[in-house]
Amino acid sequence: MTTSTRGAAKAPAVLVLEDGRIFRGRAYGAVGETFGEAVFSTGMTGYQETLTDPSYHRQVVVMTAPHVGNTGVNDEDPESSRIWVAGYVVRDPARVPSNWRSRRSLDEELAKQGVVGISGIDTRALTRHLRELGAMRVGIFSGEAWVGIRDEALLAKVRSQPQMKGANLSAEVATKETYVVPAIGEKRFTVAAVDLGIKGMTPHRMAERGIEVHVLPATATVEDVYAVRPDGVFFSNGPGDPATADGPVAVMQGVLERKTPLFGICFGNQILGRALGFGTYKLKYGHRGINQPVQDRTTGKVEITAHNHGFAVDAPLDQVTETAYGRAEVSHVCLNDNVVEGLQLLDQPAFSVQYHPEAAAGPHDAAYLFDRFVSLMEAERA
Repeated sequence: MTTSTRGAAKAPAVLVLEDGRIFRGRAYGAVGETFGEAVFSTGMTGYQETLTDPSYHRQVVVMTAPHVGNTGVNDEDPESSRIWVAGYVVRDPARVPSNWRSRRSLDEELAKQGVVGISGIDTRALTRHLRELGAMRVGIFSGEAWVGIRDEALLAKVRSQPQMKGANLSAEVATKETYVVPAIGEKRFTVAAVDLGIKGMTPHRMAERGIEVHVLPATATVEDVYAVRPDGVFFSNGPGDPATADGPVAVMQGVLERKTPLFGICFGNQILGRALGFGTYKLKYGHRGINQPVQDRTTGKVEITAHNHGFAVDAPLDQVTETAYGRAEVSHVCLNDNVVEGLQLLDQPAFSVQYHPEAAAGPHDAAYLFDRFVSLMEAERA
């Protein structure tokens, strides 16, 4: 990605999909060029949390909500230290932000962090295109430097970019050094959290429950995990193709062999699937947004959940599977398309979900999953 500082807000911009479809609009954020996988997010709020979610690394996010940026940007809501999206696509950006916590406009923040975007295009048409043909590579080119460049030349640049399938990205976004998030109030448990692209709210949710969280790099070994003497082990969300994550899968299997209480979310769900012997596959256009309906099959309850995943676990929905670590079953399923949204082991304390129970942004329907993790650690201690 190449960018300049914020240029003229009305500089021309063009979005080029790898299948040749082109949308023309105006620059938003930094001026320059950027590439990634075009995906769409259905959330009407929470754009700041979306932008700073490491799971969006190397993705150009199309917002289906037409009006974006009206609450500006504050210093409290980021989920990591930077914006991770490769590019940003909006239809109608707010001209003036209006919120008591706002410190600057979204346009200014995107420009400050060098994120190239485009505005003023028909995002509904773009979303329908991606739903019909699937997520694909894309480039955004903005500024006067691109005026007069032939569309064929821009398309060639897009098609030269790497695919998301086969991408090994978690180590690029994870912490390089272990850090500790202390328990809030009395400490009850210690958890080793393998950072594959963790969001800041996730260890905070555990800390609220009296858990001291040791956040480890994505390259952590089994020995690193158990050096913190954990009562439980957590595997986070993250970007990329789970088929490339052989290291985290091996660590997960080491945890399963020791039968330590285990909880995984999003990428961590895919890692558990692989550890149990299931395959993974790329979804046509994925689930991204804060309004996805999921059924918890252990209770029958339906919850509205926050998602950000383009890959899923290939596991049988209606049968128990014998694995090297005991019996496993699908515990959660998406009610839109029957995609596996959770796994659990029946013979030891391990489970995972494909979505984001920390709810940043999103509804709090799935907060009980952190309590379920606590219950597993309580039972193991007893």
